[in-house]
Amino acid sequence: MKKLTTTLVAASLMIGLAACGSGNNDNNAGNAAASGSAGSSASATAKSDDKPVTVRVAWWGGQSRHDYTLKVIDMYEKLHPNVTIEPEYAAFDDYWKKLAPQAAANQLPDVIQMDISYLNQYAGRNQLADLTPYTESGKLDVSAVAETTLAGGKIDGKLYAMNAGSNALTMMVDPAMLKSLGIEEPAADKGWTWDEFAALGDKAKAQGKLLFSDLRHDVFFPFYLRGQGKLMYAADGTKLGYDDDKLFIDYYNKYQQWYDKGYTMSLDKLSQSKGTPEEDLVALGTALSSNQWSNQFIGISAAAKRDLDLLPVPGWDTNKALFLKPSMYFTVANSSKVKDAAIDFINYFINDVEANKVILGERGVPVSSKVQEAIRPNLTPEQTKVFDYVAWAEKNSSEMNPPNPVGAVEVDALLKAEVEKILYKQITVEKGAAEFREKANAILAKNK
Repeated sequence: MKKLTTTLVAASLMIGLAACGSGNNDNNAGNAAASGSAGSSASATAKSDDKPVTVRVAWWGGQSRHDYTLKVIDMYEKLHPNVTIEPEYAAFDDYWKKLAPQAAANQLPDVIQMDISYLNQYAGRNQLADLTPYTESGKLDVSAVAETTLAGGKIDGKLYAMNAGSNALTMMVDPAMLKSLGIEEPAADKGWTWDEFAALGDKAKAQGKLLFSDLRHDVFFPFYLRGQGKLMYAADGTKLGYDDDKLFIDYYNKYQQWYDKGYTMSLDKLSQSKGTPEEDLVALGTALSSNQWSNQFIGISAAAKRDLDLLPVPGWDTNKALFLKPSMYFTVANSSKVKDAAIDFINYFINDVEANKVILGERGVPVSSKVQEAIRPNLTPEQTKVFDYVAWAEKNSSEMNPPNPVGAVEVDALLKAEVEKILYKQITVEKGAAEFREKANAILAKNK
C-alpha cells in the first residue's frame, strides 16, 4: 500500500499545484459573481422581484451531512431571498420508508436525493422529471461534466437523475489498529483476495476486534459477480444476470465461514444499527475494516476523530471488477409545481464553488471538473485521500453496470432475507442459492 500511497500523494501535489490561485474562502453572498464564473447559474437567476417560492428538498445521511447541507441551504437562501427551502432528512432506511407513502399520495418532495437502487423504480412509474431539457437550456449546467458521468443517470436516453458525485468501493482501515494487532498494511495496489483479507480475522478476533461489521449484500454480491464476469441483472432486466448457482454458493460459503468464526457483527446487533457514520465499527474502534463507498470516508473519519486510511477492496483487480459509480443522485419530482426552482437548487449544489467548499466532496468527488480543481486547496488531508483514491480508481476501473431494473429493491430485500436464513442455519447455502434465483427471477419477470 505504501507504493499506492506514494503515487496518490504525488498525483495530489501535481493537481494541487495546478489549482493554485483558484481558492477563495469568502462564503458571503457578495461572491455570487465569483461563483458564477466557476459554472454556477444560481446567482444569475436571483432577482429581488421574484415571487416567493418554497422548495422541499429531501436527503438521507449522517449528522455531518445534515449539518453542512443545512449550511448550503442557508447560503442559497441568502442568494435567493424569494426562495424558502424546506429540508426533509433521515437515515437511509427511514428515508425510503418515508418516501414511499409520499410517492403513493403524489406528494414527493421537489428535490429528491436518489439512490441507484431506486432510480428505475421511481422513473419507471413516471414520478421523476426528465432533466434533459434543463441541460439543453443550460439551466442545469453540465458543460464541465463528462458524458460518461452523466450516463449513470440516464434511462432510455433521458436524464432522470443528476449525478451528485463520483464514488468507488473502498476498504477503510485504522492504521494504528493494524499496527497494534501486528498486521502490516497489505500491498493492496497489487491486488489481493477476500481469502487473504479473511486470513486477518483470527488476529483481529484474538484482540476482541471484528474483521468488519458486514458486507452489504446488494453491493458486494454484485461486485463479486463482476469479478466472475457476470452481472447481477440481465441487460433487459427480466431476470438475474447469471444462471449458475455455484457463483452464489461459492460467495456465501465464504461469508458463512466468516460469520461462524465471529469475524462479523451478529445479525441481532446488525438489525439495530441505523448505518450512520457515528455507528460505524471502525469509527468506534471495534472492527479492523469498514467496506463502504469512498464518499462515506469523510463522515466516518469525522466520527472517528483519528487518522484512517483508504485501501482498495479485495478483488478489485479480478476481471476489472472495480468501477466508478454515482454516489447518489439529485432528482426532481414530476409532481413538483416548482421545477425551475428545484433545478436551480440542484445546479447550485453541483456547480457553485463556494457551496462545494462547504460540501467538500462528502457526497462523492464533484462531477464538475471546474469545481474539483477549484476546491482542491480547501480539502483537508482526509478529503484529499478520497479525491486521490477516486482518481486512482478511475484509472483502474471498468464501466459500471446499468441502473438496476424495476423490482431490484424487492430483489435486494429477498437476497438479504435469504442470506439471513443461511446465517441462522435455517437453510443450506445450496437451498438459499436456488430459492434466491427462482424468486428473484419471478420478481424480474414482471418486467417482460
